[in-house]
Amino acid sequence: MTTTRAQRRRRASRRVRARRTLVAAVAVTLIAGAVTAFALTRGPATTSGAGVAAPTVPAMTPTPTPTPTPTPSTAAQKLLAGSTDPQACAVSFTGDGIVLDPLLQSEGALYHSLPLPRAAGRVFAGWYDTAADADALTTGARLNGADLVTCTARERVLHAGWTTPERNAAEDAAIPILMYHQFTQKPEGEDNWLRGNFVYVADFDAQMAHIQLGAFYLPTWDEISAFIDGALFLPKHSVVITDDDADSTWLQWAAPIVAQRQLLTTSFVITSARTEPTPNPFVLQRSHTHDMHRAGPNGKGRMVNDDAATIAADLEQSAQILGVKEVVAYPFGHYDDTTRSGVRQAGFELGRTIEPGYVRIGTDKLALPVIRINYGTTVDELAAKIG
Repeated sequence: MTTTRAQRRRRASRRVRARRTLVAAVAVTLIAGAVTAFALTRGPATTSGAGVAAPTVPAMTPTPTPTPTPTPSTAAQKLLAGSTDPQACAVSFTGDGIVLDPLLQSEGALYHSLPLPRAAGRVFAGWYDTAADADALTTGARLNGADLVTCTARERVLHAGWTTPERNAAEDAAIPILMYHQFTQKPEGEDNWLRGNFVYVADFDAQMAHIQLGAFYLPTWDEISAFIDGALFLPKHSVVITDDDADSTWLQWAAPIVAQRQLLTTSFVITSARTEPTPNPFVLQRSHTHDMHRAGPNGKGRMVNDDAATIAADLEQSAQILGVKEVVAYPFGHYDDTTRSGVRQAGFELGRTIEPGYVRIGTDKLALPVIRINYGTTVDELAAKIG
């Protein structure tokens, strides 16, 4: 069939319109896709004007800059930085001529291993809360191993006190070492051959109250040693409290009293009989030998029957159990030159007897005397003995 020119023009016109429609549809699709893509990449749209959706540009979140950990600048801070103890406290020392590194202590525990500096021509007089207390040698502000550690922001500064050898000699301190044994809850006491050993617990509490309320200074054993050397000043108002044997009555009734009153005491333990730890922080455990608290062939204690090497070996065993040497109380109070030799071989510095007397400058370190407390000793009698 022959088509006319007019028909061919109409067909061409329809093809052109179809192509234009297709192009328009593709364009619309592309534009819609671009808008959608823009919306998806730019966040949810907000309505602007009369229902027109406008893309929202979210706020940019800056990358946080980590806060640098400050570098410890002082010796005390460096010491604390290396500790994992949450109660750790760095104790620093200051004062005339004092050049000492800080020590790590534990807040709430007793001070331990505080230095006792020595200097020619003068006498160390202890550590104090403030420089003013150190200058005045204020006994009530003096700190040692009988005191609980307290800190501010995990640090504490102790101030050194000094005095002269002349003033130290003029003080003429005579330090009593109290010696207790067993305890009883019977006001009338025990009715046996050891009656004198058994102190009524109410009397013991009253005696401890006298010491507590009287604010006596309670020296540690290293302070006693330095005092004997004339290198440490101790006030007359000082006393050492000890118990022999670590008897069950001591552990049950007396030890809680010293804990309640926060009074430093020493319990001399026979380690072949007891190996348990201290009943409370205020009771230091020291040696009453391991297995020498019994009679030897001559009826006296083994410390005056055995040779020095045997004595030293026994004390070494005792020290391993207790974790410390320092001072030994002689069983039955028996000792001689062989005893002394064995004590020195074992590395103990002090030996406590049962001989009556007071510790003074120059006292024999291996023959420390005591003030024995018996059943019926009153507070007035105790006061007369210790001031």
